[in-house]
Amino acid sequence: MTRNPFHLVEFSPWPLTGSLGAMFLTVGLTSWFHNHGIITLTMGLFLIVMTMLQWWRDIIRESTFQGFHTMKVSLGMRMGMILFITSEVCFFVAFFWAYFHSSLAPNTEIGACWPPIYIHPLNPFQVPLLNTAILLASGITVTWAHHSLMHGNHKESTQSMILTIILGIYFTLLQIEEYLETSFSISDSVYGATFFVATGFHGLHVMIGSVFLLICLLRIMYYHFSTNHHFGFEAAAWYWHFVDVVWLILYTCIYWWGS
Repeated sequence: MTRNPFHLVEFSPWPLTGSLGAMFLTVGLTSWFHNHGIITLTMGLFLIVMTMLQWWRDIIRESTFQGFHTMKVSLGMRMGMILFITSEVCFFVAFFWAYFHSSLAPNTEIGACWPPIYIHPLNPFQVPLLNTAILLASGITVTWAHHSLMHGNHKESTQSMILTIILGIYFTLLQIEEYLETSFSISDSVYGATFFVATGFHGLHVMIGSVFLLICLLRIMYYHFSTNHHFGFEAAAWYWHFVDVVWLILYTCIYWWGS
């Protein structure tokens, strides 16, 4: 029997446990919003975290130790990651569509002006500008990590990845502080709704990207990547650059123009 270059994935329980975790998380969040306790929410979070850890373990084993991720398989994963980021672009386009639909032709219920009457937007040249500088710097450090990895410089790739993760965590902490200091909430007219949904989902993507980079840092430290076989890292870097670009558009349209 001839060996084909594709990886035929074995039966795995993780899609089932992941979907169950997502269901429990959704039901648990709904229950929590209505003050019905957090037992279902905790169960959903536990299932998702355990699924993530064990699924990642299996993928690392397949790619690093069993050699299943051939060039053909890597090409398929690259196309899959490109399609995933394309779907994320469509996801954020919906938020910008809602924002511009309301801001370009504000109706009389919000005072026929933008920002709506009695809404005091954040100063775009304070914390939001600092966050912009932080994300741009993190884009530079993750690129530095990529080039170091391609040239086999293990020390520099580790250092630059640590810097990138620290910058991502710093961005998240600043955004939390910003949310605590805003004079409006998500229930304050369409401005509050579009502002917090768009920036909140971006913040969630930053947290997901930080976890993605943390896993890649651990794999770099354990020498799982070679100079020409490190798609796991490349996928994380693509995702992080996507997050950077979305923030630049958010800052320009919502923080600066929208204020």
